[in-house]
Amino acid sequence: MSKTKLSVVGIPEEEYILAGTRACSGCGLSLAYRFALKALGKNTVVTVPASCSTVLHGMYPCAAVRLPMLNTAFETSGASASGIRAALNVLGKKDITVLAWAGDGGTTDIGLQSLSGAAERQTDFIYACYDNEAYMNTGIQRSGSTPFGAYTTTTPSGKKQSRKNMPAIMAAHGLPYVATTNASYPLDIYEKFKRAKDEFKGNTRYIHILVPCPPGWGFDTRDLIKIGELAVETGIWPMYELVHGEMILSKETRLLVEGKKKRKPVKEYFQTQVRFKILTEEQISKIQEDVDRTFSNFEKLL
Repeated sequence: MSKTKLSVVGIPEEEYILAGTRACSGCGLSLAYRFALKALGKNTVVTVPASCSTVLHGMYPCAAVRLPMLNTAFETSGASASGIRAALNVLGKKDITVLAWAGDGGTTDIGLQSLSGAAERQTDFIYACYDNEAYMNTGIQRSGSTPFGAYTTTTPSGKKQSRKNMPAIMAAHGLPYVATTNASYPLDIYEKFKRAKDEFKGNTRYIHILVPCPPGWGFDTRDLIKIGELAVETGIWPMYELVHGEMILSKETRLLVEGKKKRKPVKEYFQTQVRFKILTEEQISKIQEDVDRTFSNFEKLL
């Protein structure tokens, strides 16, 4: 991460998302997308699969973004980004950034094959997974990224499996830059997308973003920032970068690992959302143990 401390004063004022979109009130996706595009700037082409972002963008011939944008099939983000990159290279426009912006269903499940293929080929684009932890656009069905114990319409008694560790899967492809971030930390989003663009061009870069979803998770829209912050403060969602395989903890997570800030019990996070109301005390204790183990491993990095 940049050694120069970033503040809101350093964020470009230009907006690439027009005022008034079809996204839900309190949508974490909208906030994350806004700051990602600010970091990438006007020389960017975006490809989006079927997802909540398709809703945000609106219907042809209108769009809610001021950038070239391609809607594509659910499973094809990696393939369409590869095609756009190839076309731009033929035209001699290698300075244009290609961004694939997909949800967790279109990334961890149905889109994994095309993304993995592009990463193995080292195709030059940034892939961002905005993770609201279920197929929200089609009615809140479970995805590979849905956490253990969460209610969805297809897991009415709570999901029985743990979530897929997508950043680790992408790091296993040998990518130079993999990062996690969170819609409640827009400056962190800006810095990581800026770094992915400026420092690691020429290969696939992967950024995984937690985006709280009020209707899908069951919380009041005014609590968007609070929910995302709790995910980090409880250790449920660690934030870090993997630079050529080396883990660098982001400030908010590093302070917890160093003991300079007290980590909150995971129960505080679960109590804020309707989707976790069916968790038992025993299950919560098990999740707490898993988080504690993860942070013990983080301590070895210091």
